[in-house]
Amino acid sequence: MTASSMLDTPTPTVSLERIAPSRWRRGAAPVSKQSGYEGASDRILRRFGLAIGIAGVIVAVVELPEIADQSRLIAGGWTILTVVLAFGLFPVLAAVSIASSRQLIQLVSGAAAVSFLAAMAVIPFAYPDPMPEASSVWLYRVLALGVLAAVLAWRPLFAVIYLVIGAALSAFANAFVLPDSTPVVWAGDFVRAAGLCALFLWCAIYAKAAADRVDRESAIESRRAAAVAGAAARDRERARFAALIHDAVLSTLLDASRAGTDSPVLRRQAERTLEQLDECRVGDVEPNRLDAQSATGFLRSAVHEVNPGIRFTARRWSGFDDLRLPVDAAGTIAAALTEAVRNSLRHATVPGREVQRTVTVTISAGGIRVVFRDDGAGFDLGVVPADRLGISVSILGRMRQLAGGAGFVESQPGEGTTVTLVWGSDG
Repeated sequence: MTASSMLDTPTPTVSLERIAPSRWRRGAAPVSKQSGYEGASDRILRRFGLAIGIAGVIVAVVELPEIADQSRLIAGGWTILTVVLAFGLFPVLAAVSIASSRQLIQLVSGAAAVSFLAAMAVIPFAYPDPMPEASSVWLYRVLALGVLAAVLAWRPLFAVIYLVIGAALSAFANAFVLPDSTPVVWAGDFVRAAGLCALFLWCAIYAKAAADRVDRESAIESRRAAAVAGAAARDRERARFAALIHDAVLSTLLDASRAGTDSPVLRRQAERTLEQLDECRVGDVEPNRLDAQSATGFLRSAVHEVNPGIRFTARRWSGFDDLRLPVDAAGTIAAALTEAVRNSLRHATVPGREVQRTVTVTISAGGIRVVFRDDGAGFDLGVVPADRLGISVSILGRMRQLAGGAGFVESQPGEGTTVTLVWGSDG
């Protein structure tokens, strides 16, 4: 049976959906399908996919008369095969671009690009005799569709290679279909096809690069804002603790050493000092707050300061833009999270294999959940000494003292450890 430990506060309820601990332990963290965060590169990919898919359908309809005219002298099966290979996956690309993942969009787009080349390769077999009345094979005029699909699916270098191969195949297709073709004519066809498609290629690559640049700048600004907010929070905490130690703790100890005997004044002073220490543990509400991106960047920076090799994933639910996380709460969560990471690095090592460690941050309008997970040695929480400060104080204790916070530690020998940190606002 999995051992688990939970310390919670009866303060405002976390607005993140409650999930059974057993599902937390397996790492199931649902994400809203209605509203998920997308960067600029994801949005441009989705919009390009939809536009290219619809364009493929439109081009197929527009080219139907020419396709029918050029297919008079060949078997109907060849025509159907060529049309399906050339245009069949573009409606699928448009459909998956509406709501599917980035990986699926790129997969379908790559398949559409390869299928278009396959249609080109079929032309010499489909047209055994030249067509004297044709000016070019119909596929020659729509090569840009395949090139755009390639840009969507692959890196620019592979898209350029695709353009060269596609232009060469389309020129060869013209050479087989048209009479009196010569090397000079073939070269002219190649240059025209490559030149026209290069324009589409450049526009698409430039748009994708601009979107990637927007994402990079956004990430840099988020990390910078998080770093500034975190530094300000740490400076305030240091100043507050320094003032408390000087004005209350040291003053009380000095008066006690001088008094020599018990006195009501000294007793009240000591009680007040203890009350101030308790107030510091809970922390006052800070006016400065972090939004979703800044909070994510702050936690990512905190984790990667300990170990940059840990995989960090951020997930957003509907309304995540409304999150306003106080900087002191962000600091508390970051401190508990980094302690969990350090504990894993110290104690979770398994001889003979590499331990995988991940951090998943899930954000909604009113709360944040952070899950750190490793597949290392694990341990039995039932036999952990109560004075093990790493768990009881540095992780669970911190979250217990945070208003609206909760901490959970789950582990089993041989099956790794999961640490879940949750914070929710009262609004």
